[in-house]
Amino acid sequence: MRSIRIILGLTFLLLIVPSVQAQKPVLTDEDAVTEMVTKEVNEVFQSQEFTKKKNKKFADVKGTMVVDIGVVQNGKVSSFFKLDSDIKNIDFINFMSNYILEHKFQFKLEKQQRYKIRYTITF
Repeated sequence: MRSIRIILGLTFLLLIVPSVQAQKPVLTDEDAVTEMVTKEVNEVFQSQEFTKKKNKKFADVKGTMVVDIGVVQNGKVSSFFKLDSDIKNIDFINFMSNYILEHKFQFKLEKQQRYKIRYTITF
């Protein structure tokens, strides 16, 4: 009877541990949020999927964009605002905006927290 309890207890722990490890980290420091947003957005823009989609419709678009990316509690992008750009193709800017607005970051923020991160990308 005791061995059954031990086996059940160990099985229970083995089932819980992966879900605890899989949870997204909660960031509380603005510098850490800025670093993670920059890292993840860089990865998005350098991904094969993004490059393929961009080159399919906007292969000739070159230049730099400065944007503000708003991030809310659950890691979702709440806003994408173009501050400055030498890229004048409105369709490309809308494509960029929609692409980032669909992204969900691999972290969470504390309740009621929101951050706006300034990001510069060159194509």
